[in-house]
Amino acid sequence: MRGSACADKVRPPEPRGPMISVVIPTLNAERGLAACLTALVPAAAEGLVREVIVVDGGSSDRTTEIVDQAGATLVRSPAGRGCQLAAGAQQARMPWLLFLHADTVLEQGWERDAAAFIERVDTGQRPHAAAAFRFALDDLGVMPRLLEFGVACRCAVFGLPYGDQGLLIQGRHYRQLGGYKPMPLMEDVELVRRIGRRRLVVLRTRAITSAARYRRDGYVRRTIRNLSCLTLYFLRVPSGMIARLYR
Repeated sequence: MRGSACADKVRPPEPRGPMISVVIPTLNAERGLAACLTALVPAAAEGLVREVIVVDGGSSDRTTEIVDQAGATLVRSPAGRGCQLAAGAQQARMPWLLFLHADTVLEQGWERDAAAFIERVDTGQRPHAAAAFRFALDDLGVMPRLLEFGVACRCAVFGLPYGDQGLLIQGRHYRQLGGYKPMPLMEDVELVRRIGRRRLVVLRTRAITSAARYRRDGYVRRTIRNLSCLTLYFLRVPSGMIARLYR
């Protein structure tokens, strides 16, 4: 039905408050992607999340179908997390960016923590700060809890959250830093180091990540492998070589 001439002149109210573009890199991510996207729905309903950009590196499963069903924006890119994250950020239109892994599900209520943090930055209380979420695994038992404790210690002592904890950053700040580098691995650590420990905040809510790799490889073996990758990165070993070890 056509609106009246008067109705045509009525404009919807301008959106207020912080607005986020979510960027998610994928490659055969059908197992976890739906849950990842579902966790964003409450924030989208409140107007906090204004667009979701999924950057696919050539999936052969149902990943792109899930993206289409969710109404998210699909961007195609050469495979490689650094390259995909950079491509998504380039397409983003909102003033804030939230980078997420496809197998990470943000805990209920994350949007309140994120909005409060954004307000502090936008009002100058925390200039040029970025935030990550607390690390958690979707698994039961002692080993997952020990690993979560170890990650919390790493973040507290060294200020090194990984990409599976998400990264919430002002778009302008991200661009000033030069953004993600086209690296197949360790792109998260590389950017976090440029942000700086003093300008990183770990929010109270959790980013709950799939423990599939830990269950497949064993917690001890996988943890040693991850620490080896980090050590090699600090020894300036090329990220391509580190990526082969990580898999």
